[in-house]
Amino acid sequence: MPSVVVTLGVVSLLTDISSEAVAAVLPVYLTAALGLSTIAYGIVDGLLQGMSALVRVGGGWAADRGDRPKWVAFAGYGLSALTRGGLLLATGFGAVTALVAVDRVGKGIRTAPRDAMISAAADPDHVARAFGVHRMLDTVGAALGPLLAFLILWAVPDGYRSVFVLSFGCAVLGVAVLGLLVPDARPRRDRERGADPTGPTDPAGPGGPVASESLDSEPRTTPRPVTAPGVLRHLADPRLRRLLLVAGALGLLTVGDGFVYLALQARDGFATTWFPLLYVGSNLASLLLAIPVGRLADRVGRGRVLVAGHVALVGAYLCAGLQTGWAGATIVALVLIGVFYAATDGVLAAIAGRLVDPDARATAIASAQTVVAVARMVASIGFGLLWHTVGRGPAMLTIAGLLAVALPACWWALRPVDRTPAPSPVGAASPGGRS
Repeated sequence: MPSVVVTLGVVSLLTDISSEAVAAVLPVYLTAALGLSTIAYGIVDGLLQGMSALVRVGGGWAADRGDRPKWVAFAGYGLSALTRGGLLLATGFGAVTALVAVDRVGKGIRTAPRDAMISAAADPDHVARAFGVHRMLDTVGAALGPLLAFLILWAVPDGYRSVFVLSFGCAVLGVAVLGLLVPDARPRRDRERGADPTGPTDPAGPGGPVASESLDSEPRTTPRPVTAPGVLRHLADPRLRRLLLVAGALGLLTVGDGFVYLALQARDGFATTWFPLLYVGSNLASLLLAIPVGRLADRVGRGRVLVAGHVALVGAYLCAGLQTGWAGATIVALVLIGVFYAATDGVLAAIAGRLVDPDARATAIASAQTVVAVARMVASIGFGLLWHTVGRGPAMLTIAGLLAVALPACWWALRPVDRTPAPSPVGAASPGGRS
């Protein structure tokens, strides 16, 4: 596994401790401590889901255009770290909402350049596994953050400010690791020097590609900087359009985890102190499954696994919506949410990054993530209204039914994505003769 994948995983681990510690207390903080309705929480959760969509494509395009994905990602991580410090000063719903929005902008800037670096460093036959390794480390942080938030609230009742201090410190550490330890990979420059950015990497090196010829030799090809018309041409690929359509449809039927956890709490009636542990449970399941599911996606088809992850989500909605007397239903719901993230988060980026030429890879990944983010923003706001109108159980069962109806069509639409080989840049050598 390329070292850059592991190092970026450590960056994500620290950043997710920061973000998930806040996310784990935010639903109960807004609804219990501030006394807001599910409609208000739906607005905040919509911002969490979709605000990053405003800048995702811009961040991906900037990384492709400037050939500096590391520093575009650094800007996004740094912006999010600043908002963690701002939470220490925020005192009302408006201030918290504004900081959440800015934090999501930072996430939107950083995500596609980071994923493009992972995709470029990975072997083409094991891209989903590389994303699985990264997401595993990411999910370690996502599990530790809520766990630490729980311990803080257990020791300090209403200790939300202490959670924010922890969040800020971890965010700063993540930015430092990215700036100091992640190599400044420049895919277009490396190809100009004769390297294959999609080929094998040197595990003993900093995670960059193995040069196929000396740096003093003539380049095989001279890729030009990515322009806006060139990006649009790549995005017009029918396979990518098909992926974007399916991702958007599924995103419209995916509500935020916070709603599922609030539904579980309302049904089971446990104390708010235990609320962050719900995030820990689902993140642990995702942590354990990230690499195995990534390998499975590389073997049987990434599109199939993406759809299967949403099947698990239907089960989670049913567990949260049905009034059962079985205590294990909550545990099953958390496991199914973990399965969903293991089968969708990194797998979507793995699919999008291999449907276009490397020069537009970050932009393609950003486009897919943008479609999902916008769709989930609409879904969260709409679901908050639905919950407020018809109640917890009917709302959950309605969204589960709609998602179940959409899945067969989405599976059929993604079949060509699994059958079509990924493109390779002109003049670049393909490892083992594979594209």
